[in-house]
Amino acid sequence: METALRCDYLRETAVLVRVQTDLSGCRASSPLKSDDSYSSATNGSKSAIHSSYDRSTGADAWRMVPSARSDTGRVFALEDEERKQGPRPERSSRNSAAYTRDVKIGVTVPMSRSDGPGRIPSWAEVRAFVEHAEGIGLDSVWVCDHLLSGPEGKPPEGIHEGWTILSALAASTTRVELGQLVMCNSFRNPGLLAKMAVTADTISGGRLILGLGAGWYDPEYEAFGYPTDHRVSRLEEALHILKPLLRGERVSLAGRFYQARDAELLPPANRPIPILVAAKGPRMLRLAARHADAWNTAWFGLPDDRLRQRIADFQAALSAEGRNPTSIRRTVGVEVVDPERVRATDGNNAAIASSVDALAEAIDAYEALGVDDLIVGLRPPTKRSLDRLATALRTRAA
Repeated sequence: METALRCDYLRETAVLVRVQTDLSGCRASSPLKSDDSYSSATNGSKSAIHSSYDRSTGADAWRMVPSARSDTGRVFALEDEERKQGPRPERSSRNSAAYTRDVKIGVTVPMSRSDGPGRIPSWAEVRAFVEHAEGIGLDSVWVCDHLLSGPEGKPPEGIHEGWTILSALAASTTRVELGQLVMCNSFRNPGLLAKMAVTADTISGGRLILGLGAGWYDPEYEAFGYPTDHRVSRLEEALHILKPLLRGERVSLAGRFYQARDAELLPPANRPIPILVAAKGPRMLRLAARHADAWNTAWFGLPDDRLRQRIADFQAALSAEGRNPTSIRRTVGVEVVDPERVRATDGNNAAIASSVDALAEAIDAYEALGVDDLIVGLRPPTKRSLDRLATALRTRAA
């Protein structure tokens, strides 16, 4: 796509950490048993916000449980009661609820020269975009992680640094989840990344989605001296440090690429953070099936055979790993174009470039496939484009 490098997983090389913090309709519940949890807590911290699928309404019901460890009671995990209930029934194509809906909607944040009017968006413009996204009721916003950016095959261009932008958004927003698509594993030691994640999550009040990818954009690797070899292997090894640290465990590892010696995070995370792996190739799909609490694939327009094959490939990976397919969330990245502002020949021709009504129907189609989260790359990334998306969501509820 012409838009700057929003995501590291254009090469099957991404891992994300997802945390669900939608508190609507919360109710008390007993603590989790580890074998029932979407991602259970460690070191005695078993309490969480849980997501259970309501078979009568076809909706995900969230409930809050007090934390055994957090001073604020905000330790979160995702309970998968579907393991006990069996496979999900097929969802109806229309959501009878109001603006709340089964499929959750997020957007990517404008950060690079390709995202702005011929220049890099200012911080004030980035903040205004995200505040508007939060104001219209979207569920999440996502930054990317690059030292240089630019469409593949073209000269690199400028881009804001992802962690800095996300940390600023953590302090300037109140409700939306904040994530990365995705953090490049090569740029940070996994222990440091875990420490940064815990601090940013604390600043946000428990809204962080930690994204981690193996990286792929060679110009930035070459310019800043990062190794380009064994990127997926490095990522896999990093997970053996990052994942237990985020769950409050001590870690010792003498690996090929990383080392840890009785390492722990002090203070520890206020919650066990679920992991989402974005993958399309066989090796990454197996990593997702083995380690993740959620899976992501991108970028798409209308649901097509390519997406259906990707879903089938992931199902095969789950089977190969002996994983219950109802125990993992499915998220999909889609591109949406405002046809009155962007020519059809600009960027990805597979993007959804249609009327608001047709966009609403496209979201219905994704929901009918069992997609839990849509992450939307808007072109252009403006308030007008956000308003078109909001209108489509209201149309679905009408």
